Amino acid sequence: MKLLNKYKVDSLELNDSTRSKLNEKFIKLPCGTTHYALEGNGDKKAVLVHGYATPLFIYDKIAEGLTKNGFTVLRYDLLGRGLSDRVDSDYSHSVFVRQLEELTDAVFGNESFFLVGTSMGGAITAAFTAKNPDKVKKLVLLAPAGMKFDVPAHMKISNIKGIGEIMFRTAGASILTASCAKEIIYSGEDVRSSYTDRFAFHMQYKGMLKATLYSLRNTILNFDDSLKAYKGVADSNIPVLVIWGTNDKTMPYYQAETMQKVVPQMKLITYEGSGHIFLYDEGDRTLNDIIPFFETN
Repeated sequence: MKLLNKYKVDSLELNDSTRSKLNEKFIKLPCGTTHYALEGNGDKKAVLVHGYATPLFIYDKIAEGLTKNGFTVLRYDLLGRGLSDRVDSDYSHSVFVRQLEELTDAVFGNESFFLVGTSMGGAITAAFTAKNPDKVKKLVLLAPAGMKFDVPAHMKISNIKGIGEIMFRTAGASILTASCAKEIIYSGEDVRSSYTDRFAFHMQYKGMLKATLYSLRNTILNFDDSLKAYKGVADSNIPVLVIWGTNDKTMPYYQAETMQKVVPQMKLITYEGSGHIFLYDEGDRTLNDIIPFFETN
């Protein structure tokens, strides 16, 4: 792909020197240096957790809308993605929960907040909520990962040690970039091109392919830990909103039925024909469902 040739995948080191040239915010946490954005100055706090591969920019439209509605919004790059550290880790639920705990403690202290997770971020926020129910006011899950689904062939192959490493090293970047482009359905080619360009930019930094491979194995396909997390959310009785698109190629919509059984208090909103990243593709529509959910007692 032209974008991957332009950015030379896995070619740059991500360190203090690299980051000093970027006009971004970073915080050194015990778990690793984390790239984050803190926007707005409202009394209401919201934390946005992205998914498997696309870093914090996937929430651009959601963050902007929430700040305009009186929220202070914290979003960040998961370890192994974007401009956050590529740590030596298994990239399992517990690793990401620790990062979320350390970051929110550093930024918000003991304050509770509204929490949003998309895709793999759904499994992460569920695990965080189950462990820290006192910190979460309400939980929004956007096409969340974690329920058992018909695993596609490329994921099954990736789950085989040795073979998965070879596949990701040779074709992982192309697969990830092409997959994200296919999930933008309603926006024009200019939006799709901008999205994939920004996505490919972050793949320059060494370690992302390894991190996404390990996350696939130890978080996305770790259905047992995800199920435990969602059951913990159910036990907490925290209000939950789930939004899902029926044309989701990444996390198929039929998983919503299973999740409804596991988390009975959840409210499900279905987007007919929408893809996996409707939060970016249809930002205003998504906001129009999230904000009333947050503001209703």
